[in-house]
Amino acid sequence: MNPCRLVIFVFLCLLTLSAYAPLPDNPDAVEGKWLSARKKNQVQIFKQGNKYFGRIVWMAEPNDPETNRPKTDRENPDEKLRNRPLLNLVIMTNLTYKGNNVWTDGQIYNPEDGKTYSCDLTLKDPNSLDLHGYVMGIPLLGKTKTWTRVR
Repeated sequence: MNPCRLVIFVFLCLLTLSAYAPLPDNPDAVEGKWLSARKKNQVQIFKQGNKYFGRIVWMAEPNDPETNRPKTDRENPDEKLRNRPLLNLVIMTNLTYKGNNVWTDGQIYNPEDGKTYSCDLTLKDPNSLDLHGYVMGIPLLGKTKTWTRVR
C-alpha cells in the first residue's frame, strides 16, 4: 500500500474510533440548561450537596391564555400549592450520580398532570440527555425523552 494512503487510512480509523470514545466520567456534566423534548420549557440542572435538582427557568408560553397571568401549578394535588408560579419551580429532585454518566434515584414533578414520577438521567453526549420517568419505582413502566443542552 502506498505510504500516503496508509497514513490517510490510519488517520480515518482513529477519527472514526474517537467518535465512539466514551464520555469522561464527570458527575457535574449534567449541570446547565436543558431544553425539554417538546421544546416548551428549559430546566436548569444544578447541584446541591451531592444531589442534583432541576428548576424551570424558561417557558415558551409563560402566561395562562385565559387570564394572561403567569402560569401556576393548578394541577397540584395539594390545593395550597396551586397558586405557586411554574417559572422557577423545582421539578427535579434528589438525583444521585452513579458513575458512567448516569444519575438515578430521583423524582420529577410534571405540572401538566400534578404527578411525581421516579426518574433517571443518562448523558448520551455533551449536548443530549435522556430523561427516563417512570411509575412506582418500576423503570419498565415509563418513558424516555431526550433533552438538548441550551448554549
